[in-house]
Amino acid sequence: MRVAVVGLGKLGAPLAAVLASKGNDVVGVDVNEKAVELVNSGRAPVEEPGLQELITASRDRLSATTEISAGADADASILLVPTPSNERGAFSNDYLLAAIEEIGRGLSDRSHYHVIVVGSTVMPGSCDGEIRATLERASGRVVGETVGLCYSPEFIALGNVIRDMLEPDMVLLGTSDSHAGDIAERLYRVMVDNDPPLRRMSLVNAELTKIAVNTYVTMKISYANALADICERLPGADVDVVTDALGLDTRIGKKYLRGAIAYGGPCFPRDNKAFATLTRDLGAEPLLAEATDAVNVAQTDRLARIVQSQLTDGGAVGILGLSYKPDTSVIEESAGVALGRILMQAGYNVHIYDPVATDAALAALGDAAHGAASAKDVLDQSDVVVITTPWPEFADLPLADEGPVVIDCWGIVPTERVQQPTTVIRLGRALAESRPG
Repeated sequence: MRVAVVGLGKLGAPLAAVLASKGNDVVGVDVNEKAVELVNSGRAPVEEPGLQELITASRDRLSATTEISAGADADASILLVPTPSNERGAFSNDYLLAAIEEIGRGLSDRSHYHVIVVGSTVMPGSCDGEIRATLERASGRVVGETVGLCYSPEFIALGNVIRDMLEPDMVLLGTSDSHAGDIAERLYRVMVDNDPPLRRMSLVNAELTKIAVNTYVTMKISYANALADICERLPGADVDVVTDALGLDTRIGKKYLRGAIAYGGPCFPRDNKAFATLTRDLGAEPLLAEATDAVNVAQTDRLARIVQSQLTDGGAVGILGLSYKPDTSVIEESAGVALGRILMQAGYNVHIYDPVATDAALAALGDAAHGAASAKDVLDQSDVVVITTPWPEFADLPLADEGPVVIDCWGIVPTERVQQPTTVIRLGRALAESRPG
């Protein structure tokens, strides 16, 4: 199939490469000339494990252009352009509508059937509202007749994008009509390596499902973190023991039920806020989404309180892990960056290190933060060290007999590596009991 992928960012570039690897003729489209140049020269425009290998293997089926209207030459266009949050927390469709306008104009002087698949996260009601209206006006066609409109967002995590695209838990497909749905389903069925359940539904139901999934996941994370806060104050309690038992109940499940620190990244925080905005706009009760967000925001204060309990005035703090999760350099809504801001404002010296995100974190935190060249350098310069991102290399920290207190937010340092008098504090246990031995 001839496919155009509009948007060569952190999701679009991997999707274009995956589609090409499955035998499709793919043109990537982006207004960023540098990204287009990189793809056309066989290089990955973004960092993502496995992406460069896929692009190298599929060069004869993958090209790129800055001409958005070129998407009209394909059988299908998949749009993965930014939909940034506005001041109310709702997603803005401005970039999406601009792309659809250009593709629609290209379709106006062509006769072949074309399907547009919106992959960007949008507010429920967008596809049947302004997106459909823009497409029909620009193309001079009627959705459901000579042009189709689908909504199929990706459920992925940065650092695992390609794997999640090839082996998704499910494929969600909102459709304007059965013909458009058949074409999009055929495209996605060929793309995946597993045999995931595929759910076809109306456009608005698919839009709501997308943000409902992420909102539900954030609720589980905040619930586990609330339990961890309780366990840190309750002698004898251990959040890992509690959540392990909770997860055995099939009504609950183990995924994302782990007491640690705040969730972050480019999706979870803003999807939860968008859900609350939608709820308020419809006159429904937004308390659940707002409570989830409030609990999450409180987690950084909780962590800062624990850190400060181990420090004296003028002490130095090391933060290991500034990306919001391993295997990505993205620091958006990062717990490590947020903790650094609080501690610097409180007057502490803050030393930071991340395998790939130190420079980005330094740019965000400003001159008061001290970048380190390695995890060992952070240990040597700090009185307390906090592991805020569970990069695998941090499990092998060179712990010294007289080293700093280590606050292991994710429990990645093996118990057998902890020797007295080194102190390793694990979250989710009564602090007085978070000692080796």
